[in-house]
Formats: sequence, structure tokens, C-alpha cells
Amino acid sequence: MKLNILAGCLLAGAIACNETAEKKDTPPGNFGEDVVFLQKHLQNVVVLQSSQDSSRVVVTGDYQARVMTSTAGGHAGKSFGWINYGLVASGKLGPHINAFGGEERFWLGPEGGQYSVFFPPGKPFDFDNWQTPGLIDTAHYKVQSRSAGEVTYQYAGSVQNYSGATFRLGITRTIRLLNNDAIASRINAALPEGIKSVAYETENVLTNTGDSAWREESGLLSIWLLGMFKPSPQTAVIAPFKNIPQARKFITDDYFGKIPSQNLLVKDSLLLFRADGKARGKLGLSPLVAKSGAGSIDLDNNTLTVLFYDVVPDGRYVNSKWELQKEPYKGDAVNCYNDGPLADGSQMGPFYEVESSSDARALKPGDSLTYRQVTMHFEGSREALQTLATQLWQLPINDVQQFLQIK
Repeated sequence: MKLNILAGCLLAGAIACNETAEKKDTPPGNFGEDVVFLQKHLQNVVVLQSSQDSSRVVVTGDYQARVMTSTAGGHAGKSFGWINYGLVASGKLGPHINAFGGEERFWLGPEGGQYSVFFPPGKPFDFDNWQTPGLIDTAHYKVQSRSAGEVTYQYAGSVQNYSGATFRLGITRTIRLLNNDAIASRINAALPEGIKSVAYETENVLTNTGDSAWREESGLLSIWLLGMFKPSPQTAVIAPFKNIPQARKFITDDYFGKIPSQNLLVKDSLLLFRADGKARGKLGLSPLVAKSGAGSIDLDNNTLTVLFYDVVPDGRYVNSKWELQKEPYKGDAVNCYNDGPLADGSQMGPFYEVESSSDARALKPGDSLTYRQVTMHFEGSREALQTLATQLWQLPINDVQQFLQIK
């Protein structure tokens, strides 16, 4: 959700009206019920399952190879992803966007600016003209290959940007479960005793299938991965950053108005951001300060989530503000969002988001950009979560608890 304040309010209001319609199905309560719900309403639902433990992931090609949700506890386990049950059950498509939910979806940037792929050439940057491209909103991606723990999808299409440049492209997206050895290797530590986990990697490949090179002067594309998760009153997003001199000037905290101090804490080289689904706010971190390893801690459910991705400090990151831009390649590498009611009381969620983006590349014909992200969820005792929080962020959980108690 890389929008300016006015456009963001208009967008969220319209989405809320669209997506709360026809809530015919009672929201499921666990992973197995989520899968049954999705299989009832969709045709292409794939469940990845480990033979070693109870970790599972459900993906659908109907929604662009989207990871809808995952669990560390098998059929009856906690389901981590936020799903827009009303919109999925309705079977309808709306204008502008169809926010089906899901804990990792594939998008393209930029959203706004002279190189936007969400606005037609020459039109004003307003909600009436804003449209999510079909290849990342309504297109069905086909399964190329599949095994018990991995599935690969492909899609070929084209998109035009605001400046009139047309991109012929191919998208390949692979989702694979990771075992405990891969998890331990990634966090560089053994898993604490008694921890249940689920982890998966997505490998996202964007290929220039046209006959001309993509040029910075006419616009470039980035891979943008967005995840929607379930909030709670005792959940905080954790976003690490490089604590360089004047680091705060590279962190944006006023996309939807300034985030109040009770909802955002800057602690050493960490941002703690309240994720209760009750107050809209968004953070953006420049690649100059953003670090891999953003995630969250949910003290209500004793769970911890962490995402790993690459950040290129000197890379070109697209700017998605809804305006003609002086610096179209000075955008965010990492974003975090907390949902909340709009002025009229309507709300799309509640949910919270953790997002990451690739840098943008000037691809020659046949060249590809590959961007990977790993998502991990852990469940266990408070002591085990403390061990993980220390390993990942050098963060005492008591600090999270004290922050969340601020009113």
C-alpha cells in the first residue's frame, strides 16, 4: 500500500465497501477449515505438506500463485494468513482491485508516478483512474510443476506504464516448504526446544520477453511481495534498520498521518509498531537503512513471524507516490502497515502487513530479475520465543510487552 494520504483514504474506503459484501460464510477457525473453504470457492488450490512435521502451506493459482495461509500445526493448527472470506465467497470481481487477502502475494511496482503501471497514460492520479493490472489481480497462473513440498507457476502477459512504455514479460513463481535444517541454517541457530515452525521460500522471476531493453528513462519494474496477517491486541511488528547517522530521515512514518508515539517505538536499531488492526498507519524504510528480518511477535498466541529478503543499498527502488516525481527511483525497500477503521467506521480487515520489494533492473530481452523471500512462523512457550527474539533481533520480549501496554 504505497499511497499518499488522500489517495490511500479513498482507496481503502472503496475497498472496504467492495469487500465486506456478501459475507455468506463464517470465517474458518483453523488451517484445515481454511483449506476446505478455499476448495469450496476456488478451482486451483494446492496444499504443500512436510513429511517430517506438521507444517503446511496452501497456495492458489486462481489468485496469481498467492500463498493464502500456512500453519505449523497441521489440519487443526493455527492459520497465520488473513483471508478476505466475504470477497472470496462472493465469487465476484470489483473495480480497481480485488483484495482477496493471503500472507504473500506477487505484485509489480511502481504504483504511482510517471512510470506507474496502475494508471493509464496522461490521466490524473486519482482513485477513478487507479486500476490494479489484471496480471497481478485477476489472472490465473498455471501450474508448471508440482511435488509434495514445492509448486511452480507461470504466467505470460504485458503491461503498459503511465509514460506509454509497454512491457512484455513472463512471471515464474515457485513456492517451496523449508525443513528444520534449512530454518536453522537461515537463522544461524538451532531451534529452541518445544518450538513448532512452518517456513517457506518463494522464488519470483520476472523476465523481459519483449524485443527491446527496459530503460530507466521510460520506466522500470520491481517485484513487490505483500503479506496480510492476523492482528491481535498483543501483536507488534518488528522492523530492524541500520542505525546510521540521521537514520530517521530514511524512515517514513506519516503515510496516513503521523503514527502516534504510543503505536511506534524506536529502540536502538529496531522499530516496534503496534499491529492490533485498530489504527491505520504505515511505515516505509529506504534501502539505505532497511535490513532483512522484519517480522512480528504475537504475545496473545505466543507466535513469532520473520521474513528474510535481500536489500540492495545502492539499488533503484521505485517510488509509488501518486504524483509526478522528481526522484522516481528513491522508493521504499520495506513497508509495514496496520489496518484500522476509516472516518466512516468501515474497515477492510482487520489485518496487518509486512511488505518487501526488489530493486528495479534495466533488463535486456531475455534477461530476468530473480527475487526471493523466506517467511517463517514459530509457535511455542514464551521462553522459546524469547530465545528466538534474542537470536533474530537482540530484543527482550518484556520490552515488547511494555510497549504494547502503552495506551
